[in-house]
Amino acid sequence: MKLKYFIPIIALLGSCSVSKTSNQSQKLSDDELLTLVQKQTYKYFYEGAEPISGLSRERYHSDNIYPQNDKDVIATGASGFGIMGTIVAIERKFITREQGYTHLKKGIDFLAKADRFHGVWPHWILPSGKAKAFGKNDDAGDLVETSFLAQALVCVRQYYAKGNDQEKALAQKADELWKGIDWNFYRKNNENVLYWHWSPNSGWKMNFAITGYNECLITYIMAACSPTHGVPPEVYHQGWAKSGAINTNINLYGHPVKLKHNVVGESVGPLFWAHYSYLGLNPKGLKDKYADYWEENKSHTLINYDYAIANPKGYKGYGKNSWGLTASYSVKGYAAHMPNEDFGVISPTAALSSYPYAPKESMQVMRHLYEDMKDKVWGEFGFYDAYSETANWYPKRYIGIDQGPIVVMIENGRTGLLWKLFMSAPEIQTGLTKLGFTYSK
Repeated sequence: MKLKYFIPIIALLGSCSVSKTSNQSQKLSDDELLTLVQKQTYKYFYEGAEPISGLSRERYHSDNIYPQNDKDVIATGASGFGIMGTIVAIERKFITREQGYTHLKKGIDFLAKADRFHGVWPHWILPSGKAKAFGKNDDAGDLVETSFLAQALVCVRQYYAKGNDQEKALAQKADELWKGIDWNFYRKNNENVLYWHWSPNSGWKMNFAITGYNECLITYIMAACSPTHGVPPEVYHQGWAKSGAINTNINLYGHPVKLKHNVVGESVGPLFWAHYSYLGLNPKGLKDKYADYWEENKSHTLINYDYAIANPKGYKGYGKNSWGLTASYSVKGYAAHMPNEDFGVISPTAALSSYPYAPKESMQVMRHLYEDMKDKVWGEFGFYDAYSETANWYPKRYIGIDQGPIVVMIENGRTGLLWKLFMSAPEIQTGLTKLGFTYSK
């Protein structure tokens, strides 16, 4: 941003406490392995949560070495992913419904009292609830991280809509928080584009307009869907889609790409661009005049798969069982790994969170990591953030925003749970239609 933690099959039915045993005595089925990976990874957001808020830490280092002294920094986006993961954990009985409610209430109560800037949370929050600067002039509102959290709040509302009185009250609080986000303010004087940051200290000095294509589609979707501070369609079409300049027409390893990935030119960006916006937003059947988002994400995934098999730089271990480039820890500190920026580092979240798009290829990686690489890559909160066989580099460290999509996207691939919740919200349906999307109900 350990000992051996192999869990016997019987532990799949137990509590969320960590088991420390030798390797499993028999091979797990695909379903058992998927469940195990989800359960162990979710522990990051439950057992490993920041204790005061109950929300997601930015990072967790099993060696307890934190050069930036940031062990208890809360990450807004990762907290949203963890909130969605808690719904998975309840449904899969990793925790009880009562435990899930208590955990969610603690986090949502904290968010209600934490610093917000025109309804927008900062990238990082201290356990006191105060904003922690992410960078120079980036010390307050972060619209993109907030949008990752907002999609989770919508899911909580939908999940508890027909619950008991306590659950309905929590749903109401989640609803109030997401409806309190002033998306329109972040247009900077009503421009037809959204801006990533605003600070009461430096105003619009960051001056970072959010334009496509990257991980921020969900930011525009949430802004358009808001019934209280919704933005008009022109903000999406002129800002995000750049009046049509978002489109391209390239082909990599036989896979067509219709959206121009920011910065990288005639290639594709890190794989988290196919994950963060689609934890709630269902890309199956999702189309507008710019793209078929299921086909785009599937192409993005399979380009990574075929790139690893081609392995143009000759890195050790790359292939059908070890593929997936995304932002993570790296041999060079932290890097947004992609075909144009490949340092020989594989990030397990890349392939695992792509399970809905390429289940067979994703399972190959999951099984290889769990059965062959074992404790080199597996610890108390699931697979570590990244590794490099070329550099013989296996750090026992996690980043919250990488762990969260593993739990949620695997579940979406299995049952569509979060997709169904998010897409069932009437505001989401109205907003998507307003922007010219067609989608599956």
